Amino acid sequence: MSKPKAPPRQAKNESRSVARMLRTSPQKLNLVAESIRGLSAEKALAELQFSPKRIAVEVHKCLKSAIANAENNHGLDIDALIVAEAYVGKNLVMKRMSARARGRGARIEKPFSQVTIVLRQAEEAA
Repeated sequence: MSKPKAPPRQAKNESRSVARMLRTSPQKLNLVAESIRGLSAEKALAELQFSPKRIAVEVHKCLKSAIANAENNHGLDIDALIVAEAYVGKNLVMKRMSARARGRGARIEKPFSQVTIVLRQAEEAA
């Protein structure tokens, strides 16, 4: 009498992880996401570990989480994983005011963003 089970959001050979509420603009976060798209999981971890960008630490955590999801939840081979998708989205924007001349105020926006990393098991060329 219960509802039917919802279909899975990703394919059998995929795993994903989402890091939300990252305190940086989506434009800056997308630069880091671009650097790992299409790489193997191992190379992407190395790329993020030595990246000079501050937000690369949070993306590194998200990638490790996606790798752990692939191993534990989906039973995928870690060595055959590639970063199939790494995309960035907007999140909330904190609005603040800064005092300006003649009693006016200037709006300061502090954006948050989120990153989604999808790992896919590479097909073995046999």
